[in-house]
Amino acid sequence: MINTLIGNIGHFAVILAFVTSLITAYAYYQYTVVPELEKPNWRRFSRIAFYIHSIASFAIAFALFEIIYNHRFEYFYAYSHSSMALPVHYMISSFWEGQEGSFILWIFWNVVLGLVLIQTNKKWEGPVMVVFSLVQAFLVSMILGVVIGDLKIGSSPFILLRDAVNAPIFQLNPDFIPEDGTGLNPLLQNIWMVIHPPTLFLGYASTLIPFAFLIGGLATRKYTEWVRPALPWAQFSAMILGMGIIMGAYWAYVTLNFGGYWNWDPVENAVYVPWLILVAGIHTMITFKKSSTALKSSIVLIIASFILVLYATFLVRSGVLGDSSVHSFTDLGLSGQLLIYMLFFLAVAIFLAAKHWKHIPTSEKEADVYSREFWIFIGATTLALMAFQVILPTSIPVWNSIVESFGGISNIAPPVDQVGFYTKFQLWFAVVVALLTAVGQYFWWNKMDAKTLREALVLPYIISVLVSAFIIIAGKVFDITYIIVVLASVFTIVANATILTRLIKKSTFKLAGGSLAHIGLGLILIGTMFSSGYSEVISQNMSGLVYSNSWEDELNKEHVLLWINKPTQIKEYTAIYRGRQKKVSGVPELVPVKYLQETDRVNEAIAKADIVVRGKTYFQKGDVVPIVLEENDYFRIDYYKEDEFQFSLNPMSQFNTAMGLISSPDSRRFVNRDLYTFVSAINDFEDPEWRDDEVYEVAPGDTFFIADFVTNFEGGEVLTEVEGVPLFDGDVAVKAKLTVQDYDVEKRLEPIFIIRGQQVGRIPVVDTELGVKVELTNIVPEENKFVFTVNRYQKDYVVLKAIIKPQINILWAGTIIMLIGFCVAIYRRYDEFKKMRDKGLEY
Repeated sequence: MINTLIGNIGHFAVILAFVTSLITAYAYYQYTVVPELEKPNWRRFSRIAFYIHSIASFAIAFALFEIIYNHRFEYFYAYSHSSMALPVHYMISSFWEGQEGSFILWIFWNVVLGLVLIQTNKKWEGPVMVVFSLVQAFLVSMILGVVIGDLKIGSSPFILLRDAVNAPIFQLNPDFIPEDGTGLNPLLQNIWMVIHPPTLFLGYASTLIPFAFLIGGLATRKYTEWVRPALPWAQFSAMILGMGIIMGAYWAYVTLNFGGYWNWDPVENAVYVPWLILVAGIHTMITFKKSSTALKSSIVLIIASFILVLYATFLVRSGVLGDSSVHSFTDLGLSGQLLIYMLFFLAVAIFLAAKHWKHIPTSEKEADVYSREFWIFIGATTLALMAFQVILPTSIPVWNSIVESFGGISNIAPPVDQVGFYTKFQLWFAVVVALLTAVGQYFWWNKMDAKTLREALVLPYIISVLVSAFIIIAGKVFDITYIIVVLASVFTIVANATILTRLIKKSTFKLAGGSLAHIGLGLILIGTMFSSGYSEVISQNMSGLVYSNSWEDELNKEHVLLWINKPTQIKEYTAIYRGRQKKVSGVPELVPVKYLQETDRVNEAIAKADIVVRGKTYFQKGDVVPIVLEENDYFRIDYYKEDEFQFSLNPMSQFNTAMGLISSPDSRRFVNRDLYTFVSAINDFEDPEWRDDEVYEVAPGDTFFIADFVTNFEGGEVLTEVEGVPLFDGDVAVKAKLTVQDYDVEKRLEPIFIIRGQQVGRIPVVDTELGVKVELTNIVPEENKFVFTVNRYQKDYVVLKAIIKPQINILWAGTIIMLIGFCVAIYRRYDEFKKMRDKGLEY
């Protein structure tokens, strides 16, 4: 029976959230402009309206998750993004897989941040919450799902399947409910997809706060006061958005099989660019707090950071990147709304900035070359140029769409080799930023002239050259570009470490946020250079086989074919493929497929033998075994050195009817490198190509060959019972015992021959790993011979790519240190806020 109640609740909550966001915006506007005596009443009314909006927003999220969690496939969203097979944590991922769900996540975070602001920044509550509420109105409009004539406003997540899909089944049975949904995109079935999107959307949402303070400051003519409360939020936003970007990179590294963590995909670029601009804005805001300069630069950068977040949303969700990005959403008809959303706030920001521009204070003093203001301005300019270099080519599809919408033809194409194109520019920008962060820290903490600067930099320079020389020699860095990267990176690490040491000695660690973040930057550059520039493919095709005609020659050369149980050399390792495995709920290790018998039920199997791990029995033979995502196969690869076992890796693959073979890598982590592996081709068990029958007559004790495997026939055994087959008086059942030697693995095959009266029955044995089916077709007692019929198909194999990623842990360590630096800086601003509040001062 179709349950429309929860959907109706969700629809009502959406409408209520939209209406209350507009009411809240109007009420807070009145609170901001009315006389002082009327303010308490308007504040009370405004807060009540926002609290109702908050409850409605939470109700929207609850209703959608209830639909997903309870498998209500009568709703289009649940049917399109979820399935019965998903565990709870992947149900959470399916919540924001679709556009509507991700908008709800964004709305949720805005509500949380709005509630925090109401309680912490009462002085700015009115103007800031006007901006907040208007943004909420636009976001909620994205999920309204209202159609007025030819005008569609938003796409509702609570629409029924029968209303979204024009299928004949609904004409015959309007109450038809599918038994299962289409499921979650396999690439999103990763734990990082549970935490990466919420983090990223919190970063998106938090960019609104400094923007709201800025707009509030311009509207109320508080041209300078907005910087102090906005700065810690800008730092928080940069930290969270940076964390989201890093999580996305790590997800790509552990889930996708392009062999890296950053591919300069347009969607990646769309998030990276506003983060760069926001970081530049933070530095100019800090400069203004210290010396009353760079206020106008801060205004431009904070506006740009928020507008670029909206532009990123437009790029990802309008469908304009459909042909140039694997990450973008398809167009749900929201591109017009998204464009209005972005242009509205851009117009408001430009109007207010232009209107008040001449009134905004500016320093008449020209920045001296040996001043911190000059170096921070150069650094902010460099970050802005980095962003510009990325966003311009990324926007080529947008430009083409604009030209075509006016009837023109645009043949501009995005870069073919996007990794090479962006890297060759961004690498040099990063070198400049590293050098600036090294020198700039000395200007920040000391008054400098040319002589003092030279003296201060002598020791860090000498140490940097020595350390760089060691890294260059030990790491065999002979490329001149990479040598410069090492020098710049080590210099910023040493210079900032020097400043950090002084701060620690002075017990002023809370001032060390900048130094830590810059040290992290230097480590990121070194880690990126080694892990990307010096990665080495160690899986070389020495067989001469062409694995796939659709692959380029280089791809065929960079993969190795691993037959089941056959040792194969991969550089210093001997690799042996040991078969497919499944993830079983409650079992700490993967379970070989050969121990599991498929059933007709989703994510369920029957144990064909006891499942024992480290001496503990988790399931006994015949038990029902719960499988985690049964479509996923994990391919166990054992690695040996000089005949000694070293470790196992288990790269995952599944064959998806819509997307083909989907593979996720597995890596062995060492201190100084990763061994990164993934599967590119697998044997097809579903539709094997059987060869002609082969017949063998053998006597007990004979040795013969089945598919080139040495096989020993031990003899026959008369059975009194056969599993699954009842035996009656007079029945004769004989089991043949065959031992097959597959390199270092011995397998037992035991086909059964049954005689009942004048009829003969046969129970063959199929071994999918060996690719054989053996049937005991006859027994010739007078000759003491057994007749076996063997049918063969492809023996199990995988085609594997293995890459050495040197020093990648330096990259991950650098990202963590950079985030710690942001956290220290945020704590410092919070400490300032707390002290001012304790003194009874407004912040």
